[in-house]
Amino acid sequence: MNGNKKIGILFGQERSFPMAFIERINSKNVQGIVAEPVRIDKVMQGVSSGYAVIVDRISHDVPFYRAYLKNAALCDAAVINNPFWWSADEKFFNNCLATLTGVPVPKTVILPSRELPPDTSDQSFSNLVFPLDWESIFSYTGFPAYMKPFAGGGWKHVYKLHSPEEFYQKHSETGQLVMLLQEEIVFEEYYRCYCIGGKYVRIMGYEPRNPHHLRYTHDFNPSAERLRQMEEIVIRINRYLGYDFNTVELAVRDGIPYAIDFCNPAPDAERTSVGEDNFEWVVETAANYAIERALVHRDGIDNLTWGEYIRRSSQHVPLV
Repeated sequence: MNGNKKIGILFGQERSFPMAFIERINSKNVQGIVAEPVRIDKVMQGVSSGYAVIVDRISHDVPFYRAYLKNAALCDAAVINNPFWWSADEKFFNNCLATLTGVPVPKTVILPSRELPPDTSDQSFSNLVFPLDWESIFSYTGFPAYMKPFAGGGWKHVYKLHSPEEFYQKHSETGQLVMLLQEEIVFEEYYRCYCIGGKYVRIMGYEPRNPHHLRYTHDFNPSAERLRQMEEIVIRINRYLGYDFNTVELAVRDGIPYAIDFCNPAPDAERTSVGEDNFEWVVETAANYAIERALVHRDGIDNLTWGEYIRRSSQHVPLV
């Protein structure tokens, strides 16, 4: 890739963040760097996308885009976030990894889908004990508990459950979704934290019990020590996972920040949602980081970010 280093952003219905991101990069007038919306008129195997950096905001919803990004990455684009890792990642794995890296997380179990997946029968589940050991599961998580998809996003199909009876009722409505059952963390404070580049952190007070448009309205006043503690947790999680752009949600109970949800590789960044100050931070930081990646981009090599988990596994090094 010669000449200018192009930075592209791939997005769906959102407008405020993608347009501001493009405008911010171009306004900096960095020699050889230009930003634009990604344009796709054909995808041929092993042919470069023409972009040094691509910021992905939509491929989790569009399989065609995920395939395009993998091809672009193989042809040396730095894709934010790594499309191979994003394809493999899910929330239960993240929780398991957190327990091995010293990050407090709620007690969580994964459950088989209520209905059989397509093209399977009862015979496909010869290894699964029926019924499951519900008594041990409920004793482990306790009630109230939350049930949510193991690979879902946002607040879709999330249930707060108060008893085994309520669990059975709601679980019967989940169809072919694989669900998590998770201990409720009754928190005093809650934070949503952007992490960009595995090093830039924005800690935002967040109140998920408020209506959606008021969730960034709060009266939390964390100490400097608490802020340092949360920043360290956020950076550790993202470095192990290898995400360049992610949010981590932390619920503070009895002075301990628990990582509740930390697999958000296309996090909400709309101006009307996150507020003007947070929007300004994420636009400026994402723009600077994309430029940083474009400037160090090298032709003909893998320019992706691979997390500490993958690197240590390939070298047979313990996680901690």
